[in-house]
Amino acid sequence: MNYHIQSYQQYEKARQEAQLNPELFWDKIAQDNFIWKKPWHTTLNYDFSKPEVKWFEGGQLNITENCLDRHLKDRAQQTAIIFEPNDPHSKTEHLSYQDLHQRVCKFANVLQSNGIEKGDRVCLYLPMIPELAVAVLACARIGAIHSVVFAGFSAAALATRIIDCDAKLVITSDGGFRGDKILDLKTIVDRALEDCAMVKTVLLVKRTGNRVVLKPNRDAWIQPQLDSASVDCPAVVMESEDPLFILYTSGSTGQPKGMMHTTGGYMVYSAYTFKNYFQYTEGDVYWCTADIGWITGHSYIVYGPLLNGATTVMFEGVPSYPDFGRFWDIVQKHRVTQFYTAPTAIRTLAKQPLSLVTSRDLSSLKVLGTVGEPINEDAWHWYHEHIGGGKIPVIDTWWQTETGGIMIANLPGIIEAKPTFATKPMPGIQVVLKSEDGQTLEGSAAGSLCIDFPWPSMARTIWGNHNRFRDTYFSTFQGCYFTGDGAIRDDHGNYRITGRVDDVIIVSGHNLGTAPIEDAINEHPQIAESAVVGKPHDIKGQSLCGFVIPKNQSIDASDLLSSVNRLISEEIGPIAKLDQILVVSGLPKTRSGKIMRRILRKIAGGETSNLGDISTLLNPEVVDEIIQQFHQSK
Repeated sequence: MNYHIQSYQQYEKARQEAQLNPELFWDKIAQDNFIWKKPWHTTLNYDFSKPEVKWFEGGQLNITENCLDRHLKDRAQQTAIIFEPNDPHSKTEHLSYQDLHQRVCKFANVLQSNGIEKGDRVCLYLPMIPELAVAVLACARIGAIHSVVFAGFSAAALATRIIDCDAKLVITSDGGFRGDKILDLKTIVDRALEDCAMVKTVLLVKRTGNRVVLKPNRDAWIQPQLDSASVDCPAVVMESEDPLFILYTSGSTGQPKGMMHTTGGYMVYSAYTFKNYFQYTEGDVYWCTADIGWITGHSYIVYGPLLNGATTVMFEGVPSYPDFGRFWDIVQKHRVTQFYTAPTAIRTLAKQPLSLVTSRDLSSLKVLGTVGEPINEDAWHWYHEHIGGGKIPVIDTWWQTETGGIMIANLPGIIEAKPTFATKPMPGIQVVLKSEDGQTLEGSAAGSLCIDFPWPSMARTIWGNHNRFRDTYFSTFQGCYFTGDGAIRDDHGNYRITGRVDDVIIVSGHNLGTAPIEDAINEHPQIAESAVVGKPHDIKGQSLCGFVIPKNQSIDASDLLSSVNRLISEEIGPIAKLDQILVVSGLPKTRSGKIMRRILRKIAGGETSNLGDISTLLNPEVVDEIIQQFHQSK
């Protein structure tokens, strides 16, 4: 790989080249670093007004040949994936590039024997076990479009995603280990599939030994089929713009958005950013603690590392099991060199006894990273001082499911870190700040974070709803992609992300749309209406606070919280549960009936004396009552 930026001079050169001629910049990276079956005739074709973006048009490839086949010559026996199981006493698994290649080919052949063809959608609902990475790559091998659903989502949330992408086949397991819990994934899938007639086949991985009931003519254990499958599976030829995967992210409306990423551009950008943001070199051991059910796991556990011939760690468990030293045990055990985790995890670990860190050898670490939300200053300093020994660079990465790869962060050892700032954009990423009236802001400023030129890994559409894609990302500011985030830029061109400007709340790094949570709450027989906002939380960054109007004013708030959270868990999953509920007689609304969430956000955050102008509300008197309820709840 000859796209490794190793100095500030190289960064500046790449940035200027990409600014001057972005098409030539990406053309050279794509041409020099990957195997293509056929070259492209047009590097970039785009129109943000439609919006339509095509990279490397006419080019043909298969991403798994770049992840696996081309490494077999020089690193067949090198470890591709280290699987660290939930139970620290269970055996660690090392999959070499040759092992992984054979397992992917076998799995791909099984998919084909079950009727899966190029363009079919396959839904994966699996714990963090090697079979999840293998299944992702097996789909890509034969041109099937994978849609991974995080195995913490409820049956209803899973069904919504299966129906939306019209999946033919689901891959799940008999269960999953998570800390001291055993998850019953098969029962969740069975409940989801009551509404999913399009699913013809369910393939089961054996993991926990849970007793499961197989539905005749639909369910089958996958292992016997893998045992008899061939290790030879030619990679299907894909066009650069053929879909690679659909991944769902929460929206401000009820329906999750199925972000569709294509093959060539996603491959180029995920590989390029992995190499440079983690400064990966031969012999390193890289570990991202995310789940493959999120975009971080797609780009920086599976595709980015494997495209670079790296060794990547997959961890099944949680940072608190069997104790809060588990992360540091794994770093010590595998001599991890790059460590990438969420600010939520860092804040949790920072509250534990420091002896859990100092008793482990973390001297192998070279780069520390954070992802999912902006990291607060206290957590940054704890991470830098106690995990990095005050010497190792910390990269604070900003990006989205929609962007496919990291967009803004400090290149370690090259761009100086600034706590709470993501700092500088990647070469080739043209960031702008916009004022409310759509003007481009220059110099130090605060505004809406936009990108005014395409990059290779950007999502191409929302699956089945291109109008929503246009309206969500390209209608607010003409001629550019609107991220939905606000940002501040300092005098030196460093960016600090200030958070969402829409009704999406980031809790423990997970984007949660308020609408589906409110829909679930409103199904409660004792609730007439609800509004959900985020409030500051020491560990999660933000937690969820619900304001509810009951049908009967004498209702008990503590009883209501537990019953509401049961509903939310069933409809969405435990990740969306409320931390607090306030029973009120009304919600602050404009005369057109819109809930003024900024007022609720301020009250939930304890800011009750500076609410701004509330005279335009239809019912300003309700604000005093809500403030009183808030103080009583404390």
